Amino acid sequence: MNMTPALALAATLAAVPAPPPRDSLATQIGDLDAKAFDAYNRCDLPTFSGYFDPHVAFYHDTGGATFERDAMVDGVRKYICGKVKRELIPASFHVYPIKDYGAIEEGEHRFCELATGRFEGVAKFVMVWAKRDGAWQITSVLSYGHRSATMQELQSDMTP
Repeated sequence: MNMTPALALAATLAAVPAPPPRDSLATQIGDLDAKAFDAYNRCDLPTFSGYFDPHVAFYHDTGGATFERDAMVDGVRKYICGKVKRELIPASFHVYPIKDYGAIEEGEHRFCELATGRFEGVAKFVMVWAKRDGAWQITSVLSYGHRSATMQELQSDMTP
């Protein structure tokens, strides 16, 4: 049987499985991540801090450990506000449920230095989200593997 190019393309596309739909937990956590880091990027610290448990454990491979929200937010005020923008790398985003507690979010994010307008750094992260009385808060954060962005990452089409 002779197929037209359009028919062959349609047959090929029909044979490629569609990506699995994002489950509702991943959608919830993805939305929360986007809202929390929108506040971070705008330096809306009252909103940003509301996403964290008052006794959040925050571990940063180059910055050390912090064990309470106010100290963590103060670090963001001093070292991030007006200097850096964070962006999630979507392909790295994964969410895993924690039975009777919440979820684990893991991924990678890149950081744009506002002074240069370039993505200079990349890091991995893990955040533990707890759902209490219907509200989500981050209870633990691991931020690690900080490194300079590769040339490919620097030339990406992502805009600050």
